[in-house]
Amino acid sequence: MQQTLLGVGGLALSLMASSVMAQTLTQAEIDQLGTSLTPIGAEKAGNAAGTIPEWTGGLSPNAGQALGDNFYEDPYADQQPEFVITAQNYQQYKDNLTPGQIAMFERYPETFKMPVYKTERSVGYPQEVYDQVKATAGQAKLVNGGDGISDFSHGTFAFPIPKSGAEIIWNHNTRYRLNVHRWYMQAMPQTNGSFTLIKLEEEVGYPQQMSDVDESTMPNTLLFFKQRVNAPARLAGNVLLVHDSLDQLKEPRMAWVYNAGQRRVRRAPQVAYDGPGTASDGMRTSDNFAMYNGAPDRYNWQLVGKKEVYIPYNSGKLTRRGTEYGDVLQAGHINPDFTRFELHRVWEVQGNVKEGQRHIYAQRNFFVDEDSWMIALADHYDGRGTLWRVGEGHIGFNYANQIPGYSIETLYDLLAGRYIALGMYTEEVSGPDFDFEPNYNQFTPAALRASGIR
Repeated sequence: MQQTLLGVGGLALSLMASSVMAQTLTQAEIDQLGTSLTPIGAEKAGNAAGTIPEWTGGLSPNAGQALGDNFYEDPYADQQPEFVITAQNYQQYKDNLTPGQIAMFERYPETFKMPVYKTERSVGYPQEVYDQVKATAGQAKLVNGGDGISDFSHGTFAFPIPKSGAEIIWNHNTRYRLNVHRWYMQAMPQTNGSFTLIKLEEEVGYPQQMSDVDESTMPNTLLFFKQRVNAPARLAGNVLLVHDSLDQLKEPRMAWVYNAGQRRVRRAPQVAYDGPGTASDGMRTSDNFAMYNGAPDRYNWQLVGKKEVYIPYNSGKLTRRGTEYGDVLQAGHINPDFTRFELHRVWEVQGNVKEGQRHIYAQRNFFVDEDSWMIALADHYDGRGTLWRVGEGHIGFNYANQIPGYSIETLYDLLAGRYIALGMYTEEVSGPDFDFEPNYNQFTPAALRASGIR
């Protein structure tokens, strides 16, 4: 794939900018936030071809109607694809495709398609987020060789003007999020398309949004996470609890599981890195969740560059209430009729396993959306250098709450011909509830047993 490097609001980048050493931002660079750059560091201007528009603030909180139970109208529902990329024509678009996307066309030439729509730079954040990013720009520091960050307690978008691959990974991990209570499904379709739904319930709390968490006593805390399996019956009642930190070498992730069959809580050190994901049949690792999470210390992160790529975006059909899982999930990959791709600028970051470390993915290439700092696409290579798994994070924007998220995450195993899909909620009783007000006591090991009662 052509490696295209783009200017970023006067900030010169280089393919050699792979060092994890922190570089102090100048005041002139910080002043670009909100002028030539968006308030969180994306290029504000459109591209020369006019195929990527200027960012003008994103969708208004009143962009559509509330439909009840945390579902919202799709403001782009009437749009039609401008063209469709297929196995027969992908060569003419290959400069804007990733190796993983090309591999999907070659693996599923009859069924894999990418409907491409007009690019809509829909993502925007509350003013207080912009104020915080501007006030803290240049303060965060990489520590332990980039494996953690300091001087950035409970903030968002640690490095709005990144100068290394590690800083971009930390932008994904410190992106703006809200406390949330959500119900969603996970499925691992077989090669013939058959699947069993794993019903999950999740609660996530962020220290800066929790009234009973004192930032001065928990400055290194990134988030609290609790995940309960509600179905099928053989797994129902099992609960996972995670406390994540900003510097996991200083304070490693703490995780516990409650096993409903054994009625006991135990520590779960395997819930990290390439440990198996919850009820995933080995189809994803723990750090595949949310496209990537956890301590980044097993990889050297190289900033490859910035380029224009067709990524899954504004995926309204995948959040439309009543969309049936059986219509979306099919053999090989999800149904392309429910997907939407747009041309956006992304940062590419390549991770290679450090000498002396191990992970089932020897190399990972992440393609990070500039407007949200969310990983939109991910290519995973095995120890032989073979492209093994291709991840898609179908980005959706909840304009009512001014928060982007994944409408669905997919991870395609090119070798096995299977995949995992998680995060879909269109048949659930409610969409994600961002009015959730958790307290710290909900995220203690002692609370696990109560959470797991069948």
